[in-house]
Amino acid sequence: MLGKPRRVILCPSCGRLTNADAAECLICGRRNPGMWGMTGLAQRVFRGRDVARVIMIVCIALYVASLVFDPGAALRPRGPFDLLSPSGPALDALGMTGAFAWANGRWWTLLTAIYLHGGVLHILFNVMWIRQLGPAVEEMYGRARLVVIFTVSGVAGFVVSNMLGVPFTVGASGAIFGLLGAMVAFGRKRGGTYGALVLRQYGQWALILFIFGFFMPGVNNFAHAGGFVGGAATGFLVSLADQRRETGLEQLLAAVCVGLTIVAFGFALFRAFAG
Repeated sequence: MLGKPRRVILCPSCGRLTNADAAECLICGRRNPGMWGMTGLAQRVFRGRDVARVIMIVCIALYVASLVFDPGAALRPRGPFDLLSPSGPALDALGMTGAFAWANGRWWTLLTAIYLHGGVLHILFNVMWIRQLGPAVEEMYGRARLVVIFTVSGVAGFVVSNMLGVPFTVGASGAIFGLLGAMVAFGRKRGGTYGALVLRQYGQWALILFIFGFFMPGVNNFAHAGGFVGGAATGFLVSLADQRRETGLEQLLAAVCVGLTIVAFGFALFRAFAG
């Protein structure tokens, strides 16, 4: 009689193949490398997913939801660039962050605000850059690492801007600057002619966009700077795709980022409708 087939995973510590149900990794000795089946679940979640497209869809869906939440305000422009801009109450209900939310202990807004946008130009610009940068970061680092970099960068950007007193803020631009920072980190780590080209190109883009932010009203440059630093730091900490395949632990961290974001939106909606 045939026995139950053994499931093989990558050890979270050494990245080598081992049994998911092994008491310890046969290569490095890590105890419970399968992490109670969670690494396999994370691998199935991220296998074959176009992460950048998913992020874009979530941003667009939440932008539409913010308009539907208060359609009257969205159709009453308060300025030349405010047509189809969600109202403040709508964004607050969905998880807008800022110094006010920070002072009131709304930690979840650090995650929810990444996917909210204040106007049609705002979301078009950010979606364009996600579509441009997301696949590049995924190619250089991997799908799960892209999720971690995007999430950590967005949170880092809002932590900086909230601590420096920006009262209200939303948008994925901090996370986008984090993707630029990760590509700069890739260029530094990769080295050689190719690394230098990547470093120059994405470093120039980051500098131009950061300077451009000073000439546009309402741009949160504190979040841009914090996101860039967060993305660069994460890029230096994780491995490159051509150096080591993503481990189960990295995929699990990405799943945690996704899970925390879903929980954060749950907190936001609970506060808005049942708080």
